[in-house]
Amino acid sequence: MQVVFVASLAKEQGFFDMKDIVRTICDKLIRRHPHVFGDVEAKDSDEVLRNWEKIKAEERKEKHENLSILSGVPDGLPPLLKANRIQGKAAHVGFDWPKGSAAPLFAKLDEEINELKEAANSNDLQHISEELGDVLFMTVNLARRLNVDPDAALNGVCEKFKRRFQFMEQSAQNEGKNISDYSLEELDNFWNKAKELLENKV
Repeated sequence: MQVVFVASLAKEQGFFDMKDIVRTICDKLIRRHPHVFGDVEAKDSDEVLRNWEKIKAEERKEKHENLSILSGVPDGLPPLLKANRIQGKAAHVGFDWPKGSAAPLFAKLDEEINELKEAANSNDLQHISEELGDVLFMTVNLARRLNVDPDAALNGVCEKFKRRFQFMEQSAQNEGKNISDYSLEELDNFWNKAKELLENKV
């Protein structure tokens, strides 16, 4: 509806109309899929994506736009999504972990965690923040390799924590107390009970 509305306004001003929009979209799809509409051969989806990025780079060059393939990733995206998009774009041009085992990614994540541990002992908040960022970025990379949406995974864990914590609150209410009245050890017992009783619902 929004596209039709804008097209109508543009037509009234003599700029373009709906036919121009459809023609532009079709031309772009044909141009970016030479393995379908032309004589270019692509052995797999990775090569299709690499070709796609090359063609887009040429289009940007012709328009004198920012030539970086990362320029298409909006700055305003939520950080997890932005990391995922940036890594995906880089992977499209071959800058990615080798296919196959995820073991190298786990090893790299362990390395980043060790660097974070070292930074945590420095009391340098900027350094700690950078190293924690590296851990999060590598975690997103691992999620991408495992075909897991990091936003969905984190949201699922938040919901799981919420259910378990609310169970703890309800357990405290059932005893006529507030959750803050309990020791950490008692709260841990509630937490373990919540895990046990809610396990089938997680």
